[in-house]
Amino acid sequence: MSEELKRQLVETVVSHVKLREEEFVAPVVKRSAGLFELLIAIILTQNTSDKNAFKAYYNLKGRLGIIEPQSILSLSEEELSQLIRPAGMHRGRARKLIELSRSLLGHPLEEISRMSFEEARKFLMDLPGVGEKTADVLLLNMGKPAFPVDTHIKRIAARWSIGKSYREISEWFRKNFPPTRYLEIHLKLIQFGRDYCRAQRPRCDVCPVRHMCPWPGAGGRKKA
Repeated sequence: MSEELKRQLVETVVSHVKLREEEFVAPVVKRSAGLFELLIAIILTQNTSDKNAFKAYYNLKGRLGIIEPQSILSLSEEELSQLIRPAGMHRGRARKLIELSRSLLGHPLEEISRMSFEEARKFLMDLPGVGEKTADVLLLNMGKPAFPVDTHIKRIAARWSIGKSYREISEWFRKNFPPTRYLEIHLKLIQFGRDYCRAQRPRCDVCPVRHMCPWPGAGGRKKA
C-alpha cells in the first residue's frame, strides 16, 4: 500500500471522528493537575481501560486531594492498593507507585519541561513503572513531539501496513504529520479503534474508511 493511501486513511479518520475527550484520562486530568499527578493517572491506564483508570484515579484523588510524592508515601501499600484496585493488578501497581514516589521525592517532575524531547524521554523511562508508551503519553500532553502507540493504534497500524513494532509505528506518524497534530491524531485513532476498528467484531459495515481500507477483513477495498 502506498504511503499516500496510508496518510489518506489517517486523514479520513481524523475528519470523520468526533472526539469524546472526556473519555480519555490524560486530557481530562491535565486540565487541573501537575505533572506528577498526570503521570500517576497515566500509569493507572496501563493494561486497562480508561474507564477503570478513571475510577482508580478518582479514588486516589478523593483520598489525597493533591496527588504528589509525599501524599502517596503517606499511604500504606495496602491502602494504596485498595484505592487503585479498579485499575487491576493493584498490588504490583501500588508497589511501583511507591517506588516512583520515592525516586521523585524532592525532585519536581516539572524539571523535564526544560529538557529536550530525547532527554526528557530517557529521564522518564528510567523511572520505576514508566515504559515508552507511558513516557510518550506524558510528553505528548506536555506539548513535546511524542507519538504514543497504544493497542488500538498498533492494531490499526498493522491492518494498514504502517508498521508492527512500537518504534516503527511511532516514527511513521512523526515522519508523516506535524507535531501540532500528534495529540488529535493519537486520540482520534484510539477512538476509531474503540468504535469501529475493533480487535473482535470490527464494525466494517459502517466504518468511514471501509472503501479505502486494504485489510482483507474490511469488506471494502481488497488490494493494497
